[in-house]
Amino acid sequence: MKKQNKNIIKIGNKIIGTGQPVFIVADMSGNHGGSFQCAKKLIAAAAAAGADAIKMQSYLPETITIDCANKYFQINDGGFWDGQTLYALYKKGATPWIWHSKLKKYAEKQGIIFFSTPFDVTAVSLLEKIKVPLYKIASLELSDTPLLEKIGKTGKPVIMSRGTATLKEIKYAIKTLKQFGCPQICLLHCVSAYPARPGEMNLKTIPDINRRLKVIAGLSDHTLGYEISLAAVALGASIIEKHLVLSRKDKVIDAFFSLEPAEFKEMVSSIRKIEKSLGRVNYQATKEEKAAVAYRKSLFIIQDIKRGERFIYSKNIRSIRPGYGLEPKYYKSINGRRAKIDLKKGTPLKWNLILR
Repeated sequence: MKKQNKNIIKIGNKIIGTGQPVFIVADMSGNHGGSFQCAKKLIAAAAAAGADAIKMQSYLPETITIDCANKYFQINDGGFWDGQTLYALYKKGATPWIWHSKLKKYAEKQGIIFFSTPFDVTAVSLLEKIKVPLYKIASLELSDTPLLEKIGKTGKPVIMSRGTATLKEIKYAIKTLKQFGCPQICLLHCVSAYPARPGEMNLKTIPDINRRLKVIAGLSDHTLGYEISLAAVALGASIIEKHLVLSRKDKVIDAFFSLEPAEFKEMVSSIRKIEKSLGRVNYQATKEEKAAVAYRKSLFIIQDIKRGERFIYSKNIRSIRPGYGLEPKYYKSINGRRAKIDLKKGTPLKWNLILR
């Protein structure tokens, strides 16, 4: 059996990994607002914007928490969701189980990959029934060992976010997934704040993930705008995940930090340009630069010189543009030597014009 390249993941006709096109994921989350037609529009918008995949979040309020209003279940962080119970919040964002199969088929017709973040083992069972090709593990679920074991047993690749997790916790999660059968893992750097502040992103973690943990690295970006995602690509991110909403004016769960379709399309276009610009390590003149080489400086005759007359730097020869004469590094060895023939001002200096 051929050994899999652990730094390459194949999903349909897409390849995820170092040296491959960035895998761009549009996260629908609960931005459908409970409307099936809105969910379809988000999938179509993701495809039109150039995303490689649409990602759902698979949970019901009762599978992710319990309906309880005591102090432990209140959101009191001063953020956008402040003042709600966890159950009430998740009820707004939940995607009905019955939608999943229909949305997967619709996404495939749109030409993009459909997968999801399950938040408990019942969601994994659902996603297995509709045959998703890979799984996402949310940052706050990275420590949910029963969930990791269930996902690992599917034998499918996993993209996992690391927000709030320590290096020790990340290593344990990776070990658990592998132990239970997960073949390949991608780890997304992530700051679990909504929105996340650019000053807290620590994007230098991305290349360190690649080096230290030997897994494919990427970014789950909760900042406003998409500049941080572009910087992550320049640092070597192989995956970018960004939330998508039809309009930030919509009263849906994650609208305030999501990109609208036109912005998502701009991000995709910018990422593709950055990919091309990264290229490879190169110290040679490019094809376009070769024409510019002629405009480098070289040694030229700057006033008429008679045969036998001495070359004197800055008096009758000098380093000037363009680059048709000898390289300026030879000016000392030429200084004081004699002209072989009469030379006119504007003549590029060559060895055959110098008496030996």
